Amino acid sequence: MERMPYQAEMEETTQLISPSIAEAVTSDWQRALPMLRGARVVLRELRKSDAPALLAMLSAEEVARFISPPPVTVDGYERFIAWTLRQRAAGTYACFAVTLRGFETAIGIFQLRQSGADFRTAEWGFAIGSAFWGTGVFQEGASLLLDFAFETVGVRRLEARAAVTNGRGNGALRKVGAVREAILRKSFLRNGEWVDQALYAILENEWRATIPPPIMVALPQYVH
Repeated sequence: MERMPYQAEMEETTQLISPSIAEAVTSDWQRALPMLRGARVVLRELRKSDAPALLAMLSAEEVARFISPPPVTVDGYERFIAWTLRQRAAGTYACFAVTLRGFETAIGIFQLRQSGADFRTAEWGFAIGSAFWGTGVFQEGASLLLDFAFETVGVRRLEARAAVTNGRGNGALRKVGAVREAILRKSFLRNGEWVDQALYAILENEWRATIPPPIMVALPQYVH
């Protein structure tokens, strides 16, 4: 999701409920996002207090160069966070803060948004501070997000886009099982230049096939 669904100018021109949003089915995650816990990573709902950390983590050139321009001030991130909460309540979008167990500081975000009239098809994206690249944070966080998408939200097809020149992003998507299906030519405007993107997808049945079966423990045999 290199093109962020949020744009600052939307604050003044859009209403909270649109016809497609009004048709969304209410579920528990629309009232509040669950906390998703891994061995090291915890995904939780964004808070207003996350704004300074996100500004520091996501404004670095190496992070921001492959996504739509992120907010450039703490106030801008506070407005973005408020927008994510409204869209979550409307049932069309979810945005998780990435944190590490034992720490509250947000080091990145995972996003999930519906495509079309419902959440059967959705798009996801991520941005993580470069200090945490190559540490396993992305892979564990992605596993938590994908499980939420398929098991809780009911997604059947999950798409992602990455600029063809974004080697790290393309590699990260392949690592979690995404399949490249197409090249979207000149589909993303960044710094005044139209660039090609690769379209990736993960299907629900493919994701379920990667989940290890439950461990079966043999019960002791008793002789009567």
